[in-house]
Amino acid sequence: MKPLLKLSALIDLVSEALGKVAGYLVLVCCLVSAGNAMVRYTFNYSSNGWLEIQWYMFAFIVLVGASYTLRMNEHVRVDIIYGAISSRTRLWVDIIGIVLFLMPACFYLAWLSWPMFMLSWHQNEMSSNAGGLIRWPVKLIIFAGFALLVLQGFSELIKRIGALNGLYALDTKYEKPLQ
Repeated sequence: MKPLLKLSALIDLVSEALGKVAGYLVLVCCLVSAGNAMVRYTFNYSSNGWLEIQWYMFAFIVLVGASYTLRMNEHVRVDIIYGAISSRTRLWVDIIGIVLFLMPACFYLAWLSWPMFMLSWHQNEMSSNAGGLIRWPVKLIIFAGFALLVLQGFSELIKRIGALNGLYALDTKYEKPLQ
């Protein structure tokens, strides 16, 4: 179990690093948006490429940020029953949710998105908009986002099994006050 916990820690580091990148991309996306608006109204010049760059960044923020959000245990929960059950039962609920819902859905979506990316890559697919960008990077982001979510789900599964066996300390109180 200890090698798996080390693997989990490595996956967590990757998710945290990419989550920080996604966080900084929010600022970059805002700056690109503001710059695009300023250029459009000041110089009467517009480019679909700049709009598409924003969409690509937003796709990265959401899809790659999902694994970071799972790592930080900040996904939305409905705590009507969950808050009233014991920590051990919460761990079991999490394990069942990861195994029965998260992993199959993310595996399936990654599996569906890979051929879409490959086709776009081989055809060198371009945006239909004038001045638009190539499409394969955003399609790769879709695949990568779900693949990272699978990895982070595996990490969370390892930690919860470790917590059940007393090998890992995990805080199962998810409703924390505002920081």
